[in-house]
Amino acid sequence: MKGTHLGEFEELVLLTCALLVDNAYSVTIAAEIEKQTERSITLSTVHTALYRLEEKGFVESYMGGATGERGGRRRRLYRISAAGFETLNHARTMRDKMWQMMPDYKF
Repeated sequence: MKGTHLGEFEELVLLTCALLVDNAYSVTIAAEIEKQTERSITLSTVHTALYRLEEKGFVESYMGGATGERGGRRRRLYRISAAGFETLNHARTMRDKMWQMMPDYKF
């Protein structure tokens, strides 16, 4: 397994794979991230993040069934792995801990 550090966008993609369960492929991942973050996302950035996450062992890909809307072509779907879920939990725990340490700022 390659390095275990998650960048911000990789974390968003990983979270989205977990949210979409059996419907996580590049188009639905990009659409959900755009919806939740109100950021414009390109499919190439999603593909790059998915390749990195798969190299790190955080997601697993598999071929879904053929669909009429894709001219009978199959989709590459992604699911979060146990290591990916553990990494997300670690990132969340670290952020929660640091937020709890944050002093009350008065601006």
